[in-house]
Amino acid sequence: MQYRKFGNLDWQVSALGFGCMRLPIINGDSANIDQEQVNQMIHRAVEAGVNYFDTAYVYHEQKSESALGKALEGGYRERVRIATKSAVRFLETTDGFDRMLDEQLERLQTDSIDFYLLHALDRDLWRKVHDLKLLERAEAALADGRIRHLGFSFHDSLEVFKQIVDGYDAWTFCQIQYNYMDTQFQAGTPGLHYAADKGLAVVIMESLRGGKLALDLPATRPIWESASRKQKPAAWALQWLWNQPEVSVALSGMSTLEQVEENIATANVSAPGQLSADEVALLERARQTLQALSPIPCTRCEYCLPCPNGVNIPLNFDTYNQAAMYNDLEHSRFAYNRFVPADQNASNCIQCEECLAKCPQHIPISTWMPVVEEVLGLKRDYVQSV
Repeated sequence: MQYRKFGNLDWQVSALGFGCMRLPIINGDSANIDQEQVNQMIHRAVEAGVNYFDTAYVYHEQKSESALGKALEGGYRERVRIATKSAVRFLETTDGFDRMLDEQLERLQTDSIDFYLLHALDRDLWRKVHDLKLLERAEAALADGRIRHLGFSFHDSLEVFKQIVDGYDAWTFCQIQYNYMDTQFQAGTPGLHYAADKGLAVVIMESLRGGKLALDLPATRPIWESASRKQKPAAWALQWLWNQPEVSVALSGMSTLEQVEENIATANVSAPGQLSADEVALLERARQTLQALSPIPCTRCEYCLPCPNGVNIPLNFDTYNQAAMYNDLEHSRFAYNRFVPADQNASNCIQCEECLAKCPQHIPISTWMPVVEEVLGLKRDYVQSV
């Protein structure tokens, strides 16, 4: 296993981190985790040198932490670092922070959580963190040893990301969505560099975009086949991340032992600066090819903003386009209802057409918005969070 610097800590993290959001399940029931398979997968990962395991209070309908705790019995816990997350979205009182944390410690069968994150922060949740004085509660947990390091995971704009990074002096690390398709999405490459320059470790989630970048897609197959080095799409996507020294650890939500073995093999040959110029160009071709499948030719230039009705036009279009790029309507519906704020989604468009003259791509924005809402706007009570 290759190891990498983790921010300013005197500790090195395995290049591959084990994400516990997509564990093997029984009969399609997210809450019914196949513990026997999980044990086998996690034990294999630990034996191979993986030392960072990421879970959260809400994963697998609140069963993921317990599954990880059980898998780390028998001496495995002492060989790894655990990261889990406070579900800020569901906290209503300041005291709720401690009740949730104590429950997580029990689930994980541990006295201390190595890396604790405030989960999925955006502009509104960052305000909630201050309103409920959650940073003060986290500092108390740091002082009494229930947690060892504090960080946050993130889903919002680059501007908000910088505000959160700069809004608290004691962050050890952060977690962002990042892959070769998401270089300008949310924190993106600028956010990666911003946090790393501040001394924060940067943990990468959605390394494979929920498995989409591991697919053998007809559109990108000729690109991978043209490479002198033959490897699967997932390996290319992970190597793109590990090529960047600012990346501390890339998480992968593995669901099978085969995926564990493949990712270990890829991580074993990873290193910053390993990809050749031709290979970097190959990945750029794959990105451009997938983007070309988008039905709406939005470049996210944001000339259309601000919308007088608050619609985040580029975010709505990007969410819609992803359904076509990866042939995955269900995930785009989830993203639309979970990550596009209600006051910024397509349903707020009143066809005023103020944006039309501003768009350099001449996109009929006001025509597309009802389509986006009709296709993606199926409200659901999602219990899984990312």
